[in-house]
Amino acid sequence: MIYITRRERFNAAHKLYREEWSDEQNLEIFGKCSNPNWHGHNYELFITVKGEINPETGFVIDLKDLKRIITVYVTDVLDHKNINLDVNFMKGKMASTEVLAVTIFDVLKPHIDGQGAILHSVKLFETENNFVEYFG
Repeated sequence: MIYITRRERFNAAHKLYREEWSDEQNLEIFGKCSNPNWHGHNYELFITVKGEINPETGFVIDLKDLKRIITVYVTDVLDHKNINLDVNFMKGKMASTEVLAVTIFDVLKPHIDGQGAILHSVKLFETENNFVEYFG
């Protein structure tokens, strides 16, 4: 079993808030991340797949194919968008980095598994100091 990782980047805005809470309670729990006028991040996304090396190609998965899958289903959907408002797969979900990473995993898994590889993990950096990693 071997693991290979592809890094992609996207920029997106979001805010953390619960509609059923007052502005004061959202501010108390989420701080400036609940800014009514949103805020943004330059996200770094690491997708790790695993599998056996195909003896004919030397690949677990062709990285051009992996890039296309990530681009079509994730980065093109998220890049320069408002996660809370513009991203269908995040509708009705808290736009935290944790929830976003889990949802990205769920979105990518059916498109990666069966291509000779298995989706192993999603690592999502919100800032250089804060990231989440999800293994499914």
